[in-house]
Amino acid sequence: MTCTDITRRTLLGAAAGLAAGRVAPSLAQDNWPSRLVRLISPYGPGGANDISLRILAEQFGHRLNQQFIVENRPGAGTRLANEAAAHAAPDGYTFLYAAAPYATAEALFGKLNYDPRKDLQPVALAVIAPIFLIISAQAPFKDLQEMIAYGKSQKDGLTFASPGAGSQPHLAAELLFRDAGVKGLNIPFRGDSMAYTELLAGRVDGTLTAISTALPYVQSGKFRVLGVASAERSSIYPEAPTLREQGFPSVAAAGWYGFMAPAATPRPIVERMQDEISHALADPDVKQKLVAQGLEVRGSTAAEFGQFIDDETRKWSAVIREAGLKGE
Repeated sequence: MTCTDITRRTLLGAAAGLAAGRVAPSLAQDNWPSRLVRLISPYGPGGANDISLRILAEQFGHRLNQQFIVENRPGAGTRLANEAAAHAAPDGYTFLYAAAPYATAEALFGKLNYDPRKDLQPVALAVIAPIFLIISAQAPFKDLQEMIAYGKSQKDGLTFASPGAGSQPHLAAELLFRDAGVKGLNIPFRGDSMAYTELLAGRVDGTLTAISTALPYVQSGKFRVLGVASAERSSIYPEAPTLREQGFPSVAAAGWYGFMAPAATPRPIVERMQDEISHALADPDVKQKLVAQGLEVRGSTAAEFGQFIDDETRKWSAVIREAGLKGE
């Protein structure tokens, strides 16, 4: 067999593969992305997760000259989206824009229809969503210490509004209740607007929420910010002291969003996507748009994001077990 025969046979084989819709792995990776890429959001349209993902998708598409579409898969505490991504083809054309409940789903709900440790691989952390402790300006307490004292004086303790059982605002509140030695009751609502209505009416004592949605109420004098649950003061609203500064060192929590891919996605594609995420997050216009959504730009390597998820899973799983929480 001559070299010409080998070359001809190789080219004919590649052509046949293309005709059948198959591309050699190395060729597919080199040409990525050669078609539309799905980015799965675990929430519905309009929230910080969805909006920030659309901002990043636009940047990816502009740089890579390919369409990146956002597919909203809300429901079941983000499990529907996680499962869809976990079971997607590992070809680099589906990514999950994971949210904080990814790390707590197993502790809350038990056995899942996917393995969060094996079926998806981290690509990069994108942003952090600081959560702020908000009360009504008409509340019978003006600061955190007064709030704790008030809760201890009440038979049923403190009532907190949250976006759902096991959410970061709920878990942060549980940590605060524990460390402050005060009874607390979590009351879940569908969305911030309903929680704010109850807070304004005095039917709940407080909530932990994104500052971007609460800021109009703060500026109008209807709400008061008592602190932020982040490990450090947030650049988005630096005048709010951390709960750590106010005597609760273990109360540190924040929402987060980051990219994950089906576990068998080729490493070169994952690395390319990681580079594109880093580039997008470094863009001044993108940063400005994300900050407007109450988000702090982070970014990371895949290994750093994997360690972050592991740390979050250990921390919050312990809180969930200790508080006896169960998902609904």
